[in-house]
Amino acid sequence: MQQRIKINIMRRFIGGRFAGSTRLMSTSSRALGWWDHVKPAPKDPIIGVTEAFLADTNPNKINLGVGAYRDDEGKPVVLQCVRYAESKIAGCEFLESNATEVGSKLVEESVKLAYGKHAHLIKDGRVAGIQALSGTSACRLFAELQRRFYPESPIYLPDFTWSNHHNIWRDAQVPERSFRYYHPISKGLNFAALMDDVKNAPDGSFFLLHPCAHNPTGVDPTEEQWREISNKFKVKNHFPFFDMAYQGFASGDVDTDALPIRIFLEDGHLIGCAQSFAKNMVLHGHRVGCLSVLCDDVKRAVAVKSQLQQIARAIYSNPPVHGILLVSTILSDPQTKVLWFKEVKVMANRIKQMRITLRETLEKLGGPLSWEHITNQVGMFCFFGLTPDEIDRLVREFHVYITPDGRMSMAGVNTSNVNYLANAIHEVMTYEREAGTMISGISL
Repeated sequence: MQQRIKINIMRRFIGGRFAGSTRLMSTSSRALGWWDHVKPAPKDPIIGVTEAFLADTNPNKINLGVGAYRDDEGKPVVLQCVRYAESKIAGCEFLESNATEVGSKLVEESVKLAYGKHAHLIKDGRVAGIQALSGTSACRLFAELQRRFYPESPIYLPDFTWSNHHNIWRDAQVPERSFRYYHPISKGLNFAALMDDVKNAPDGSFFLLHPCAHNPTGVDPTEEQWREISNKFKVKNHFPFFDMAYQGFASGDVDTDALPIRIFLEDGHLIGCAQSFAKNMVLHGHRVGCLSVLCDDVKRAVAVKSQLQQIARAIYSNPPVHGILLVSTILSDPQTKVLWFKEVKVMANRIKQMRITLRETLEKLGGPLSWEHITNQVGMFCFFGLTPDEIDRLVREFHVYITPDGRMSMAGVNTSNVNYLANAIHEVMTYEREAGTMISGISL
C-alpha cells in the first residue's frame, strides 16, 4: 500500500515537472519569436542620402541632401556667438531647480524673435510656450495637442513639404490633407491654386505654413500674397501653424523672415509656431527648439501650456539644458545677439552667392532650359524639378547626392565644386530633355 502511494506521488511529481517544463519551453519558444513579424522600416529619405554619400569613395562626391550649413570649404562651422555664449556659461553650476527658469527664458526670447513687437502677448499671459527638442519635437507636440482636442480635424500640408511632416502628423494619428503650393512648370508658387484650396477647405481647418525659406522648394510667397493668405484664413477661420526652421536664411535678416507671422498677428489670428535653432545657430546636435501657441486669454493659455507640459513629460520629460542655455544667452545678451545677426547674414549671403554662381555657370554652358528659378528661390534649398531618372543619374554617374524629391541643399555648394555640379546638372537635365523632345517629334 505504502509502495503504491510512493509510486503515485512520484508520478505526480514527475508529471508536474515535465508539464512545467513543457509550459516553460512553450513560453521560451514564443518569446524567441516575439519580433519575427517585424519588417525593417523604410529608410528616412534624408538619412538614407547621407548614408549612401558616406559609403561612396569617389573623390568628387557632393552631399546636397542634408540641410545643414557648411562654409566655403565644405566644413561645418561653430559660430563666434556660440563660442561667446559657451564662455559665459562655462563653469556655471546648474541646479535642477533652475530648469523651469531656464526654459521660461528660452520661450520668452524665442517668442520675441518670432513675434517682434507683438511679443508683449507673452507678458499679457496669452502665449502657451514650451521648450522643445528642436523643430521636430515642437511640431510633434502640436500634432499631439491637435489630436487630443480636435481629433476629427485634418492637418493641411503644402505640396511639397518637408518629408518628416508627414511622419509627425501620421504618428500622432491626425488625418492629413494637402493644399497646392509648388508650380512644377514655373518652379515657383502656384498662388491661385493655393488660394483656391484654402477657400475650399472646411471652415476652421488646420494649415501648416512655412513662413520663410520653404523646405524643400525654396519658394516663398511675397508680402502682398501673405496678406491675401492671412485675409482668406480670417474669412475661413482657419488655424495657421507656422514651422519656422530657417529664420534668417531667406533674406539674411531675422525680422524680415518673420514678417508672415507678424502679418497674421496684426490681423488678429490665434497661431501656433514651431521654432528651431539647429540651422540658424548651427546647433544641430543640441536640439534646441520652442513651441508657442497664442490663445484668447490667460486662462486658456494656462490650460494649453499644462497640456503641452503633460505631453512632453510622457515623451522626453525635460530637454537637455546646455543647448537651451546657449540659445538663451545669445538671444538675451544684446552684444552677442547683434553678433549672431551678423553671422546669420554672412551665412545667408554665401548661399545667395552660390545661387548666382551656379546659375551663371549653367547659363554659360548653354542649352534650352531656363535657370532663373535658382536665384528666384530663396533659403537653404533649391528645387530643380528633376525626374526620378535624372536624380538617379546624378547619383550614379556624377556622385551628386540629393533627396528623392529633387531637393538640393545650396549650403553644400562651394567655389570648389560649383563647376562640377553645374556640368552634372547640365548633362543630366539638358541632354536628356533635348533627347526626349527629339524623340517625341519623330513620326513613327
